[in-house]
Amino acid sequence: MNLQLLKARQTKYVGYATLYILVVVSIVSTVNVLANRYDKTYDATSNKRYSLSEQTAKIVKGLKEDAKITYFDQGTRFERAKDQLDLYAKLSRRVHVDFVDVDKKPQLAREAGIKSYGTTMVQIGTKREEAKGTSEEDITGALIRALKNNARTVCFVSGSGEHQIDDTDRSGYSRLRDLLVKEEYNSKSISLLQKAEVPHDCMVLVVAGPTGDYQQPAVDAIKKYVEEGGRALLLLDPPLKMGRSEIADNDALAGLLQSWGITLDKDLILDLNPIGQLAGLGPQVALVTHYERHAIVNELKGSATGFPLVRSMEVKSTDKTTVEKLFGSSESSLATSKLNSPQVDPNDPKNKKGPLTIAASGSYRTGKENSEGRFVVVGSSAWAANSFISFNGNRDLAMNVMNWLASDEDLISIRPKDRDDRRITMTRGQLNWVGITSLGLLPLGIVITGVSVWWRRR
Repeated sequence: MNLQLLKARQTKYVGYATLYILVVVSIVSTVNVLANRYDKTYDATSNKRYSLSEQTAKIVKGLKEDAKITYFDQGTRFERAKDQLDLYAKLSRRVHVDFVDVDKKPQLAREAGIKSYGTTMVQIGTKREEAKGTSEEDITGALIRALKNNARTVCFVSGSGEHQIDDTDRSGYSRLRDLLVKEEYNSKSISLLQKAEVPHDCMVLVVAGPTGDYQQPAVDAIKKYVEEGGRALLLLDPPLKMGRSEIADNDALAGLLQSWGITLDKDLILDLNPIGQLAGLGPQVALVTHYERHAIVNELKGSATGFPLVRSMEVKSTDKTTVEKLFGSSESSLATSKLNSPQVDPNDPKNKKGPLTIAASGSYRTGKENSEGRFVVVGSSAWAANSFISFNGNRDLAMNVMNWLASDEDLISIRPKDRDDRRITMTRGQLNWVGITSLGLLPLGIVITGVSVWWRRR
């Protein structure tokens, strides 16, 4: 009887063990199949270092036809590009990634015009574009070029003291030019003094903080350009009359904007918001954290932008234009019309109280089918200069404005942020203390604890 009972128990244990093993094997197999079929990753880094940006995701997910990304290299070197390219394939089924060993399949490399190892080619339809590298900016740039059928040139007006795109000093616009290059825009300087006509290849015209007056022929050229379907960004500073670098009133240009529905005020906004002071900004920098509903600023929710030496403006639509406010200063701001002295009395009853409009966009009805002029006006130019364009959301705002003016609304998004520098800088004394602690005190503490435990047990 006991033998039968023992055998019954053994049979039961074997059955349980077999069942457990089968369950574990089934779970592991199911997890592997799901992991193979649904390859998901999670990027826990603070700035999403190993993820593609929202801008790239918007472009890839919005593809209307298949895109083929082909990487040409030696077979042993595929891994250095595989992780990055696979991120694109995971975003959309329309993206197909292929790797070609140029040594084993030289005919494919010759057909594609490949001249060096490590070349990435992007093809959409019949159009091919070579990426300059394997970074996100390079590959997404090639995608943009393959999607766009025409050259996109941003023209910066020069000759009246404007910011220059080849100027690398703090007041220059060289960093903005570099951002334009990354999104496949060409940029060049033009003069309206020699010939009062905007070149036909200018997709966007930029007037960046002139310190001198625009003559009437130049103003007429801008008027004709926009009212015939052109796009313009006008960054006009307050007409300060302090020191040697006075800024002209530019009444002719202001009169043109007024005819479109934007009246520039001759004042200077001072922002007394304590949040700006905590961020290290003086009252001459207007801190913006609230935005209206518009394609240019919809993606900036939660981001702050800063505008040094900014003026206010009044906006209204006209019979030919539709004008919208983009954003304004805070409620704790004020505007003074005293522009000839750095001394400002915040309690002066003549000051205007905030919030005050500092940027607006507008569209001009040309009367032609599928053609409208567009313009954006900001009461400051220093916010896009080299010294300030990296401030929080300024870079994104600048490129969103360009995208909207160029009718590239699909590119409006938040760009990849610079990688965080998390290095720890220590003095020699701190470094010595870390060495003493890690190599001396911690091991000694462990030894003392071990000896103490042994002694108690003994």
